Amino acid sequence: MFRRRISPRSSTSSWLLLMLALAVIAFPACQKKEKPAAAPPATTPPPANATVPAVTGVELGKAIQANKRVVMAQNTFAPADTIYAVVMTEGIADSATLIARWTYEDGQLVDESTQSIMMSGPANTEFHIMKPNGWPAGKYQVQISLNGTPAKSAEFMVK
Repeated sequence: MFRRRISPRSSTSSWLLLMLALAVIAFPACQKKEKPAAAPPATTPPPANATVPAVTGVELGKAIQANKRVVMAQNTFAPADTIYAVVMTEGIADSATLIARWTYEDGQLVDESTQSIMMSGPANTEFHIMKPNGWPAGKYQVQISLNGTPAKSAEFMVK
């Protein structure tokens, strides 16, 4: 049998190579691990219904401004007054329908009018009623519907 004789020099070289290989493999494992990058700050998404058409309010008054806002909001009128209802809306729609239904005391219909509008954000739409020989004294209400769905209402008195 032949025995191969290993010299002390080759044994040391092999040993060094083995140690170097282990160091290369183990070195990354010993390094300080970096924390994962922090998630970017969360942005607040717009409300889910920001573009859904909605009636946000109704103001009543005796006069309106050029921007279709009531000059002075009130809920009591004289018999000869023209009564304005300004309907505030927001949302986006190529076409929407607003209906103002004016009633007296026990629900007796005074007037009903419809306006088709295009919605591209906040807007005001004006409705009004007038009666040349005067309104009877009593309780009234205007009910606003958007696309056939009741949205807002406002009560007022004629004295």
